[in-house]
Amino acid sequence: MNKEEKYRLLTEQIRSLVEGEKDVVAVMANVAAAIHETMGFFWTGFYRVIGKELVLGPFQGPVACMHIPLGKGVCGAAWQRKETIVVPDVEQFPGHIACSSLSRSEIVVPLLSKEGEVTAVLDIDSKELATFDDTDRRYLETICSIFESL
Repeated sequence: MNKEEKYRLLTEQIRSLVEGEKDVVAVMANVAAAIHETMGFFWTGFYRVIGKELVLGPFQGPVACMHIPLGKGVCGAAWQRKETIVVPDVEQFPGHIACSSLSRSEIVVPLLSKEGEVTAVLDIDSKELATFDDTDRRYLETICSIFESL
């Protein structure tokens, strides 16, 4: 099965999995697990906006940074810009926060409220360079749009 087919099935699975659920943290936990299991990424998880920082939320993978300021690292930059950031080589990203030296590429997708404010970010890391592309961006943005209705 190619990447697009995996994402198509994953998106359907996630929609069914979270249908009717209103607890955002519970949804984040199952979404992180579903993405991680299906796609086999190194680290898959959420950081929630709490005050003026991102705070670690539900995730799958090794231990992670617990607090990230606005504008710092890939997660903080995606929050500040309110847009998805794809990083083919994390060592080339100015100010990258190395929670794990094994992480080589990354994608961060902001979760937006109905009002257009960032409420959290989905952060996914890979041990390989240039893992993420436009297919990942499109499908992960679709998956993150599910949170708008919670």
